[in-house]
Amino acid sequence: MRAVVTVIGKDNVGILHKVSGVCSDMGANVIEVTQSVLQDMFAMIMLVDITDMTEDFSQLADDMTKLGEKLGLSIHTMHEDVFNSMHNI
Repeated sequence: MRAVVTVIGKDNVGILHKVSGVCSDMGANVIEVTQSVLQDMFAMIMLVDITDMTEDFSQLADDMTKLGEKLGLSIHTMHEDVFNSMHNI
């Protein structure tokens, strides 16, 4: 099972480190990352393997949302099945 994490907001030091740290703390493995910085705006999409997570998926999503609020970023975490369903209409 996989999840998609998106991050958008003002660029600052350590965003990738902090987001991947939340994944690591829960046993989720980062598979792929793409990111761009356009002037001072940061955008990232992360594909995460959640098969061996030590916590419930909803906890990962909640922790990512809280991290986003703390950093002034928009962080959304979506199960891959939901992501695929939304984009197959």
